[in-house]
Amino acid sequence: MSEHRPEVADVFRTYGDDFLARWERVVSRPQRKAFDDIRACRTAALGGHVDQCDQCGHCAISYNSCRNRSCPKCQGAARAQWLAEREAELLPVEYFHVVFTLPQQIARMALQNARRIYSILFRAVAETLLTIAADPQHLGAAIGFLAVLHSWGQNLHLHPHIHCVVPGGGISPDNSRWIPCRRYRKSFFLPGKVLSRFFRKRFLIHVRRSFQKGKLQFHGELESLAQPAAFEALCQKAGRMEWVVYAKRPFGSPEQVLKYLARYTHRVAISNRRLLSVENGRVTFEWKDYAAGNQTKTMTLEAVEFIRRFLLHVLPSGFVHIRHFGFLANRKRKENLALCRSLLAAPQLVSEASVDSPGSHDSTTEEQPRRCPVCKTGRLIRIQVLTAAACACLPVPMIADTS
Repeated sequence: MSEHRPEVADVFRTYGDDFLARWERVVSRPQRKAFDDIRACRTAALGGHVDQCDQCGHCAISYNSCRNRSCPKCQGAARAQWLAEREAELLPVEYFHVVFTLPQQIARMALQNARRIYSILFRAVAETLLTIAADPQHLGAAIGFLAVLHSWGQNLHLHPHIHCVVPGGGISPDNSRWIPCRRYRKSFFLPGKVLSRFFRKRFLIHVRRSFQKGKLQFHGELESLAQPAAFEALCQKAGRMEWVVYAKRPFGSPEQVLKYLARYTHRVAISNRRLLSVENGRVTFEWKDYAAGNQTKTMTLEAVEFIRRFLLHVLPSGFVHIRHFGFLANRKRKENLALCRSLLAAPQLVSEASVDSPGSHDSTTEEQPRRCPVCKTGRLIRIQVLTAAACACLPVPMIADTS
């Protein structure tokens, strides 16, 4: 049997009580729910079901998933369903990857105002791309794009940024033609410096309005920002900085777009595959140092600090971290995509996405029978659904973690 690879859940289960002893007083309700869900995920605490081989009679127990969006093990089903829907929306054009990043001085406000700051971030990004693209000096077209919020860096520190996937072109003002994007000498899609300065302007306008309306709260280390003079000084300082906005080279094909989306849309702060060891109260993981030429390095943190950093990136309840704008906005997406395909002389596609949920062990989800790991020929058929109480009463030798 192969050695068990360390997982985020192992850290939470082993050192969770130590974390709560130090930080429970400041843990938010969504963070506590994510904490509890990840610890319980695919254990007897959530119940499960019994499968039996239709050939050799071998029995196996599968425990239920927590399905928390912050859990590293529960994103497969959601990602598969979402990607199937996006595949039907791809247009036969180049796609660009544009990233908008908040400077650290501004980003720290999200520690205590996550919903407000991230909402402003989405709004400023949308206004920037839609406004600059509509300007005849740049593109002169109505564009559409998908935006995904990430709040972390590779070392798990707070690093709010939005990844945008943008079709290379847009609809003319009179809806009569498709206008392809231009290529810029030092950038792709739209000029980076223009995007950066407009983004900075719009974000600071909205964050100042939120402060004036009393919608931002500061305490602890940030308490000084509650004073108007200190807050305004921070905004003025940020207004003199160059904010990071850049566009990568266009994707080579629609398949590459989907491959990119699969990596980014349902990602959590750190995946299990990056963990190297969990021992002696410390967690070691791989991280990529972008400032050092994308070198892969290792970092070791105290387990309690690892959990604290991970929970920094649990989003507020109900906060939508994948959004669509322009002609891809939800309200008229179907009609706008049909118009785009017509203008591009591309075939109209109709797709009703219906994807099974691979990797989910929830007893309410119908799954295709799995091959028996013992006889290798039979199929495992579900014969019993178990509550958490029933799982606790099972003989220990019978219980197998199938995660």
